[in-house]
Amino acid sequence: MSEGFSRPVAGHVPVLRLGDVLLVTLQGDLYDSSAQQLQQDLSETIARSGVTGVVIDISGVEIVDSFLGRVLAEIAAQTELLAARTVLAGMRPAVAITLVELGLTLPGLRTALNTEAAMELLARPVVASRSGGRHEESP
Repeated sequence: MSEGFSRPVAGHVPVLRLGDVLLVTLQGDLYDSSAQQLQQDLSETIARSGVTGVVIDISGVEIVDSFLGRVLAEIAAQTELLAARTVLAGMRPAVAITLVELGLTLPGLRTALNTEAAMELLARPVVASRSGGRHEESP
């Protein structure tokens, strides 16, 4: 996939490569088969292309259930295992409230208010801490 080229992944989930980052835009509901296909396609694209980040834009998602929360957490975990970072962008307040009410913490998933902020977050270098964890360096 070349930079700036968009193609549908999992039938209806657009993925755009912007340099070393994949931008995934979720619109509406994500069903079982398309979610599994998206996870597989993202993993394969990350491994093949060597991108270092994934931004998942959920600004078009009005309702999040436990299924979508689990899918997002799984994508973040797979991405991290492939040496890339995931940022969730554009979360609506109602979605954040629902996630908290469902008890979904989405481990390994950073958040940003919008896609631009997510791209800036991914542009920050990652520094290993003494405890073995990773964190972004502040600007």
